[in-house]
Amino acid sequence: MLRYSLKRLLSLVISLIIASLVIFLVIEVAPGDPASFMLGINAQEDTLNALREELGLNQSKFERYVSWSKGMLLGDFGTSYTYRTPVAQMVADRLWVSLPLALYALALSTIIAFPAGIYAASRRGGAGDVSIMGATQLGVAIPNFWFAMMLVLVFAINLRWFSAGGFPGWEEGFFNGIKALTLPAIALALPQAAILARVMRSSLLDILNEDFIRTARAKGLSRRQALWRHALRNALIPVLTIIGLQFSFLLAGSIIIEQVFYLPGLGRLVFQSISQRDLIVVESVVMLLVFAVIVVNFIVDLAYAWVDPRLRSRS
Repeated sequence: MLRYSLKRLLSLVISLIIASLVIFLVIEVAPGDPASFMLGINAQEDTLNALREELGLNQSKFERYVSWSKGMLLGDFGTSYTYRTPVAQMVADRLWVSLPLALYALALSTIIAFPAGIYAASRRGGAGDVSIMGATQLGVAIPNFWFAMMLVLVFAINLRWFSAGGFPGWEEGFFNGIKALTLPAIALALPQAAILARVMRSSLLDILNEDFIRTARAKGLSRRQALWRHALRNALIPVLTIIGLQFSFLLAGSIIIEQVFYLPGLGRLVFQSISQRDLIVVESVVMLLVFAVIVVNFIVDLAYAWVDPRLRSRS
């Protein structure tokens, strides 16, 4: 297990180095000058040069990359060009919205998908299976921002159970914070639950057709007992992959939902920074999100080895 973990850790480090290079180069070649954006089109050239010098934009790209990378390793993400505020502080303020939202949505997705997928697999071809698969097909087809608008229309405007948007802050109380994140979390969770339920059903059906399941049935176990005792754990490997990818998506890809509900999260911060040409914020936040994705995949790999010991023996 130790050797397997070290190999995956080395892969994580290499992936982070490559990702940092790609992110820096892609963002740096994007058109537009942050200094010109900040000072306006009528700014004098000497004023622009002074601001570029202050922001470090006159350095070579290699020097800027090395400086940025060293800062990231030390926890110093730089200073926002637009707000003149440490990027780390901006990220920390918004992470306390995006991270709970992603975890809340992932928990809802898992709670919905696991029973639905198991139930559908245990009743293959029956009315329950057809109904659940039809519902999941609808969930996959409909975009989450449409769900979000429908939730606002029903539960915020008509029933007035929730607010239509905004976030009061955790200092206003845990219940108020969770209540503000409930509709966005449901909007994010429903399409992901549909995908996860279909993967769970498909994986379980594949395992139920394996020889060791038929052997267990021949020894007297019912289909239900074979499913719960033997099939479920073996079916978790592709499901873990989807859960890991879903968490990464929910953390990094909720920009539309944050816009719909006017949430001050990381996705909205990236959107605003791109429009303002605040390169240091975009680079740092995107790198942080990529780091989260890679670390989650690393944890998923370790979970694979725990679920399936055969992976450890192959490493």
